[in-house]
Amino acid sequence: MNESLDQGLNLPGLESGPSLPPQPKAAQAAPARVKPVDRSQVVWRTVDVQELIAEDHPARAIWALTEKLDLKGFYAPIEAVQGVAGRPPWDPRLLVSLWVYAYSRGISSAREIARRCSHEPAFQWLCGLEGINHHTLSDFRVAHGQALEELFVQVLGVLGAEGLLSLERVMHDGTKIKAAASADTFRREDRLRANLEAARQQVQALAQEANEEPTRQKAAQQRAARERQQRVEQALEQLEQIRQTKREAKEKEQVRASTTDPTSRNMKQADGGFAPSYNAQITTEASHKIIVGAGISQSGNDYGELQGGAARVQQNLGAKPQQMVVDGGFTCRENILAMATQGIELIGSWRQPAADAGGPSPDFGASAFQYEAAEDRYRCPAGALLPHQGQREMAGGLRHDYRAAASVCKACAFKAQCCPDTVRGRSISRLVEDPQVRQFRERMQTTSAQEIYRQRAPVAEFPNAWIKDKLGLRQFRLRGLLKVGWELLWACLTYNIQQWIRLCWRPKLAVSQT
Repeated sequence: MNESLDQGLNLPGLESGPSLPPQPKAAQAAPARVKPVDRSQVVWRTVDVQELIAEDHPARAIWALTEKLDLKGFYAPIEAVQGVAGRPPWDPRLLVSLWVYAYSRGISSAREIARRCSHEPAFQWLCGLEGINHHTLSDFRVAHGQALEELFVQVLGVLGAEGLLSLERVMHDGTKIKAAASADTFRREDRLRANLEAARQQVQALAQEANEEPTRQKAAQQRAARERQQRVEQALEQLEQIRQTKREAKEKEQVRASTTDPTSRNMKQADGGFAPSYNAQITTEASHKIIVGAGISQSGNDYGELQGGAARVQQNLGAKPQQMVVDGGFTCRENILAMATQGIELIGSWRQPAADAGGPSPDFGASAFQYEAAEDRYRCPAGALLPHQGQREMAGGLRHDYRAAASVCKACAFKAQCCPDTVRGRSISRLVEDPQVRQFRERMQTTSAQEIYRQRAPVAEFPNAWIKDKLGLRQFRLRGLLKVGWELLWACLTYNIQQWIRLCWRPKLAVSQT
């Protein structure tokens, strides 16, 4: 081929060289041999359960802590006893440990816990390689409310014994957590009554079918229909409670309740929107950021929740906090007086009530009106009287309102300088400040109180962020005010145990291994 190419090109000086011997063809390489992966086989394997997780794994710490606690409240309902036939239930110590560890991993689903018990090492270590039905886990979470509260207090006792609790200063704050319901489940009264009638008819129809052909499927459908009827009935009850909080008749007609979670309320969120939610109230001590009290509220604002927070701290620890630090959502006259009565020093932001704007002319400002204490009335610069019209509670005390007659102001020569835009007559308000409110206001003007208040956000908002971000509790999985409160308590219990692991268990374990 080279010779023909040379002749074709006819290049001078290019001489054809000797031909090369033919080269032997390379031998074809054999395919590589590897060990195949066979996932269709069933393998019997020896497993050392103790080697599934490391010595410093949190699951070991949780189990070690539960061994120190008195769980008699969880054991009391168990009917299986020694010497009597019957299948024993799962150990409550195991179920408590599983739920605490699951919440610490951001898992709040009983089905997911049951699934992980079959393959995840920490869950396998806790349950000893045995599987647990998700119904068992789900029922256990909501079946021991009082025992759960006692367990929360016991863990506080352990933390207190380690020197991690102090009631010298606590921070109280509220955070909105979404309910297990959507906004389109809220209905007005007419729709609720129509839904209730439809639910009752469905229950009757399913009951008749179950009598004619009893099956497990029919029984499950009948149970679901009864639960739906109960939720609608509860929604109507909640509707009446919501109406009592409204003042105007139009607002009373517009109230709605959810058919999915009747005790939830439509609350404003941090992003400015609204969603079915609960108001989680959490009290945190300042020394090591331990949660010392937790409760659930249906109120969208925090004004009425401070006294309940103080009461929970006293109930859990047997003593009142010496000082409570709160934000502006809690600082109102009622709370200031209540804390002063209980001997608790209150630290919080303060907004001074707005003063009367006065008229267009400085000569007719609020300071130009003379108060006549004997008759409890004001006299304007033109000599007209402003009698007392009523009083209302304000942030700093009682606000007394005074107003002149509309006919007097209309005929006054100084109306354009005093009250040109009103048709009801000029009004003046007088704030009667409570002594405790004045003391609070003066205290908050000091440098020391302002420095304490600056410590509020890092302490009070820390557990809120932890529970939402690390434990994943941005939306409740349970429904109903009572069960939602228990779910919050499970999360707060987990948070406190995690702080015990971080501050106590791991340092002691490190010392023992050196």
